[in-house]
Amino acid sequence: MPVDIEALYPKLIHLMMDAVFVVDADNQIVFVSDACEALLGYRAEELVGTPITDYMHPDDLRATRDSIVRVMSGQSHSDFHNRYIRKDGSIVDILWSARWSEEDGVRIGVARDVTALRLAEDKLRFLAHHDPLTGLTNRSLFSDRLDLALRAAHRHQSKLALLFLDVNGFKSINDSLGHAMGDRMLCTIARRLESCVRETDTVARVGGDEFIVLLTDIQSADAVSMKVGEIAAILAEPLGAEFGGLKTASCSIGVACYPADGADADTLLRHADDDMYRLKRRRS
Repeated sequence: MPVDIEALYPKLIHLMMDAVFVVDADNQIVFVSDACEALLGYRAEELVGTPITDYMHPDDLRATRDSIVRVMSGQSHSDFHNRYIRKDGSIVDILWSARWSEEDGVRIGVARDVTALRLAEDKLRFLAHHDPLTGLTNRSLFSDRLDLALRAAHRHQSKLALLFLDVNGFKSINDSLGHAMGDRMLCTIARRLESCVRETDTVARVGGDEFIVLLTDIQSADAVSMKVGEIAAILAEPLGAEFGGLKTASCSIGVACYPADGADADTLLRHADDDMYRLKRRRS
């Protein structure tokens, strides 16, 4: 007995893990497959007869309308990405393949949930430029920002400062209390450093217990000294009960200023590093 393939089409469509949408020229939904409920949280009867634009993320409306115009002019899309708002208010990232059926007067679209993929891609992009433990800028991104800041300082005849910080006694913390406690200490220091700089400044973790702070558009050497004192005071604030017997944290802070201590990144970093170690030797 021959199989009626056309009769199987509706069943096949509803078996698809991707959602199928059919939308008319006025953006009214005329059909959705069963997979749409998993995608958007709405049953088919809730969606049919409503404008598909009602469910789009408002920030993506303009780009989506432009895409609709292109599809309806005959340019099929196989990789258009936008965001929709689910019934529960959460946001889903969708990858679309769509075409216009002139004879039927409808757009046919297949929607795939790529939210998990987008989150993974965002995380990879973040980790490429940030320290995975503290979330601070890493050495690579810091170098780029320092180069840009030096160019701007040279162009505008302004000043900047580098603060090189090393945690005092960090090895003994790791050795006596464990690496988990050491990691907690580093994260606490990171958050405290972030709390006392401006959005235009940069805090980076560049080594095990080493941090650098880039201060841009500095007005005077006194302003740098005041910022160093502020950072030292914030770092010296009492630690929480989760640190057990550890009461406070402290860092040795070396300073280098542009242009007084150097005109290029390597010279400034070396000067700040030397200054930090000089202070560290003085403590011992």
